[in-house]
Amino acid sequence: METSQARQAYSHDIEDLEHDLLEMASRAESMIGASVDSLCRLDVQHARDVLDADEEIDKRDLDIETRCLRLLALQNPIAGDFRVIGTILKIITDIERVGDLAVDIAKCGLKIEKEMGGTSFIDFPRIATVARAMFREALEAFVKRDMALVAHVGRLEDQVDDLYREIREQIHERMRHTPEEVVASSWLLLALHHIERTADHAVNIAERVGFMVTGRLERLSDRSV
Repeated sequence: METSQARQAYSHDIEDLEHDLLEMASRAESMIGASVDSLCRLDVQHARDVLDADEEIDKRDLDIETRCLRLLALQNPIAGDFRVIGTILKIITDIERVGDLAVDIAKCGLKIEKEMGGTSFIDFPRIATVARAMFREALEAFVKRDMALVAHVGRLEDQVDDLYREIREQIHERMRHTPEEVVASSWLLLALHHIERTADHAVNIAERVGFMVTGRLERLSDRSV
């Protein structure tokens, strides 16, 4: 009976970890949306709100990591549970970095606003929408243990790469024709890179979900743009 109760408590602990991971991911994804919005509108206050939100992501990252390590140290997880806990540890790192990227995007907007530059000629929401969809689908794949969603995240990466190249060329054209705005445009390039990196972290998450489900770590893309 004690063994059964211990197992139930252990399963409950893992469920709590998964729930908190998803809550952390939801906050990080909201930060990406807010940061891109602040970039497009050059909204200083909105950008600063994103910077303030990062502390909560960092706290959740540390809390979940600590609880995962405690489970590994105090319990004797079977192979399946060991992969779940290991996957959670990997995924929270990617989620935390997505939160950092949101901060970096918001900071780019602040720099562009200070340089009196513009962002309206660049369709950042288009690439951000795909990157955020990848992030959400990667987490959905984790919840459902769904390899079809894992594969779809990999296919969406091609769309992000195509958009990245297209928008990068638009910014280069801007730099060639309006050299007086080259500093602001350089911040635009950096913001674009941060958005593209969000998609890379979604791919990382999907790949780890694939490992959790199958026991094999397989690359979904070559990550080249």
